[in-house]
Amino acid sequence: MSDETNSNDLPAGGQDQGQQAGPRAVSVVVNAQYLKDLSFENPNAPQSLVGGGQQPPKIEMAVDVQARGLGENVAEVALTLRAEATQSERTAFIAEVVYAGVLSIPPLPPEQAKALLLIEGPRLLFPFARQILATVVQQGGFPPLMLQPIDFVDVYRRQTLGPQAQPTANDAPQGTA
Repeated sequence: MSDETNSNDLPAGGQDQGQQAGPRAVSVVVNAQYLKDLSFENPNAPQSLVGGGQQPPKIEMAVDVQARGLGENVAEVALTLRAEATQSERTAFIAEVVYAGVLSIPPLPPEQAKALLLIEGPRLLFPFARQILATVVQQGGFPPLMLQPIDFVDVYRRQTLGPQAQPTANDAPQGTA
């Protein structure tokens, strides 16, 4: 008598009868990450830098996520963060970073792969893009721009459903994204 189990003893689907079918962990592998584009404009310098007690600038944020296939189960995800600051109706600065990564994902149906790439991809890339944006704004003469974490499920929902995506009662209020 043997305690070994071979693949012929497993039921269809490859699971042992003692295991229950259910959701399994899906791993995303970041193969590479890189700065794809960076832009900083300070059109009203030096006046924008010598505010002298003025109100802090009003900052408008925009977030965009794009994914494109590179091969079987491999894709590039690009996270764009754009910040535009105004003081007294004048532009203080405009900063934009496009930070991307090449990700490998397991074989999934197309809609699941799309959701995984557009939610988990930017979640993994965001800390690096946030740091670059904070640094470039600081190097432009302003205090570093410290962004709060972004709910990429909400961003995905808005991009996928468009204007009909209404926030639910469980959604926390967010800044402009």
